[in-house]
Parts: sequence; C-alpha cells; structure tokens
Amino acid sequence: MGRMHAPGKGISSSALPYRRTPPSWLKTTHEEVVEHIVKLARKGLTPSQIGVTLRDSHGIPQVRFVTGNKILRILKTHGLAPAIPEDLYHLIKKAVAVRKHLEVNRKDKDSKFRLILIESRIHRLARYYKTKQVVQPNFKYDAATASTLIA
Repeated sequence: MGRMHAPGKGISSSALPYRRTPPSWLKTTHEEVVEHIVKLARKGLTPSQIGVTLRDSHGIPQVRFVTGNKILRILKTHGLAPAIPEDLYHLIKKAVAVRKHLEVNRKDKDSKFRLILIESRIHRLARYYKTKQVVQPNFKYDAATASTLIA
C-alpha cells in the first residue's frame, strides 16, 4: 500500500518474533509490568513512550507477550487512557505548529499546502475513530479550537 500524500511505497518495518511467549531470560512478572505501566502513565507518558521506556530501561521486549494485553488496553482498564488517540493527537499538534508558522510567514505557500494535507488526514482519521466509537460522535476538528485539544 502506498503512502497517502507521498509517492513512496516503502514496506520496511521491524519483524516480531514468531513465538508469542515471553523470553526465558525475562524474570519480570505480569503484575510488575502492569504496575510499571500504570506508574509511567500517571507521570504523563503516552502509550508509545511507555513501550519505549519499558523496552530500554526495564528490558521488557513486548508487553503483549508478558501480560496478554496491549499497553492501551491496560491503561483503559485502569482509567488512564488518553482522551483522544495518540496518532490523532500528534496530527492535531502538527497542524497547530504549521498554523502558528503561517501566522508569521504568510507567504509560505508550501506550508499552506502541507497544512491542507495534514488537516485532510485529521478529518479522515477522525471519521474512522467515530465509526469505531473511540472518539465522541460529535467530535469535530476545528482549527480555532485545536490548540485547546492539545493543551
């Protein structure tokens, strides 16, 4: 599958191990991993940042193999899941940054074009999340109120 707003058709990605059991060298228990996840979420880290921290600092390769659940599902059971999904949040954050740049540099036509592409991705992703009932059915991206969504 090609990229949405670019000509590339790259398919490179990392490959997970075939075995879905935790590695034999991992001595951390299911409860300890969940405890780490909840503690990091209370600090304000996003699910992907929690995964990177657990991998790099605590030596837990895949949370799903150890706990049986993904990080976001664990956060949802503890009531710590973010209000809007992470990918939508970062697209909105990027659109706010580009809009701020355009306030200063009004003649930057390329940034104006890129902003249109970013906002079309936001609308497409919001439409998908509405059908999956991840965001409220009345969720609407508005450029004027976008900075309050990411604050």
